[in-house]
Amino acid sequence: MSTSAIVMMVVSMTLLWGGMIAAMINVHRRPDMQRESAEETSRE
Repeated sequence: MSTSAIVMMVVSMTLLWGGMIAAMINVHRRPDMQRESAEETSRE
């Protein structure tokens, strides 16, 4: 693999894993928001 391909792979992996970790932190900080949105959709 060329150097540019390795750099692009590292960048994309960082973005994907970083987004997943950020989402997990967000859910961990505000788990009640997930329940509220589920209750709103079940009421409709």
